[in-house]
Amino acid sequence: MKLGAAIAEIMKREGIQILTGYPVNHLIEYAADADIRPIMVRQERIGLHMADAISRVTSGRTIGAFCMQHGPGAENAYGGVAQCYGESVPVLVLPMGYPRRIAHIDPNFNSSVQMRGITKSAEPIMSAAEVPNILRRAFARLRNGRGGPVLVEIPTDMWNEEVPEPLAYHPVAATRYGPDPVDLERAAAMLAKAKRPVIYAGTGVHWARAWPQLQALAEMLAAPVTTSLGGKSAFPEDHPLALGSGGLAMRRGVRHFLDNADVILGIGCSFTETNFGVKMPSGKKIIHATLDPDHLGKDLPIDIGLVGDAGLTMDGLIADLATRIKKPRSRTAVAKEIAALDKEWLAAWAHKTDSDASPLNPYRVLRDLWRTVDVDNTIITHDAGSPRDQLSPFWVSRKPLTYLGWGKTTQLGYGLGLAMGAKLAAPDKLCINVWGDAAIGFTGMDFETAVRERIPILSILLNNFSMAIELKVMPISTKKYRSTDISGDYAAMARAFGGYGERVEQVADIIPAIKRGIEQTKNGTPALLEFITSKETEVSRQ
Repeated sequence: MKLGAAIAEIMKREGIQILTGYPVNHLIEYAADADIRPIMVRQERIGLHMADAISRVTSGRTIGAFCMQHGPGAENAYGGVAQCYGESVPVLVLPMGYPRRIAHIDPNFNSSVQMRGITKSAEPIMSAAEVPNILRRAFARLRNGRGGPVLVEIPTDMWNEEVPEPLAYHPVAATRYGPDPVDLERAAAMLAKAKRPVIYAGTGVHWARAWPQLQALAEMLAAPVTTSLGGKSAFPEDHPLALGSGGLAMRRGVRHFLDNADVILGIGCSFTETNFGVKMPSGKKIIHATLDPDHLGKDLPIDIGLVGDAGLTMDGLIADLATRIKKPRSRTAVAKEIAALDKEWLAAWAHKTDSDASPLNPYRVLRDLWRTVDVDNTIITHDAGSPRDQLSPFWVSRKPLTYLGWGKTTQLGYGLGLAMGAKLAAPDKLCINVWGDAAIGFTGMDFETAVRERIPILSILLNNFSMAIELKVMPISTKKYRSTDISGDYAAMARAFGGYGERVEQVADIIPAIKRGIEQTKNGTPALLEFITSKETEVSRQ
């Protein structure tokens, strides 16, 4: 069996059905022959973003995979791999490599060396006979522990080599592990005694599919819940105990309850310090439940560490707490406090969310979007910058994995590929990316990929003809040289690519345009709605 055929067969046995990529990489042909659908992108980073979403939307039950050319293709892909690493997403990365005889000669780009710092593991194939062992190690790392990309490099001089038959490969086992029972008991005792506990939930809840346990634990403790951007939708945001997500932008209740907590339970999170995450207050008792022990005490002093799967951890906490809390705690007072803060916060933003102004206020566009779509059957994601900060506090997610949030690394153009990958993984969902005129400049060409590959997403573009959030930091260059001015007719671009494109400039047209865009996606056509917006820079920082 040829080396490429063996790799494709192993991928198939591991449940991979889609391979995103860009030629030349001979694995594309071998994958197609094995009935794995190849999807060719216009730029490598987008292919990684699509694979990223496939893994996210399935909670890693299906692993996204991406392949690319050696040299420039691998170099172009670097940012996408780094994005997966920063967001802890398991993706199988399969670059070609230079022939073995020159693989380590400068300046040749050696992926297994150069990407080692942004992958869980990076291993070259040096012997065809070792393919089953190398792929077994790769999938074991993809399916176990904290997520992250795993790279297997295929030298260009190996495609004609033979892998011994019969192919000795069985799909790897996915395992879960849980925390020390002594630490669980200590944590449960601390939570039972807490007067104002707060739960901070991260992406680990999604990977563990521990959504029922999170809700049960919150209700048992009458504890308000906030999430990281990546954890958004892990807890229903219409629940009386929901505070919404924390990030650079957040609802008023997030900061209030964290600052007034006596115990904070971080579950399925890293507590990584980032400008795009909520800052934890000092002087609080911290229980940190995480899959990766390397995260304990990394950015935040903690009192108790619980290492393990978020579901197993919460199962243990709930079981122990059931012996300590004999009757359900009333959540009435907490829920009333949350509701009052929410009401006050929404009222303070009503002049933007309800604005009838032209150019359109982006907050009004996003309000109308939420009111128009079937929220529970929609998967939405944001892009970096203003779209993230304008969307995340106001979008009320009610079902798990209906919001793909991110924020540890914030590369422009991420959202398009995520929406496309989400649509591939969940074809019955309306999949939306919200981006701005800066982000579309990075990855907009791949809207053509959505058209060509029949991936009917809804793309919401907020176009203010400016890098608005940079106006305050670039006043001189803007005044003298118009350095923050950017422009384009992106609806026309979408039509030129064969998709549906519509420019919207009046408030009365927002909802009808959204309905037309949705209808186009139902008919199999990707739609891009370009909303001409004001240079809005205000963000809900608390």
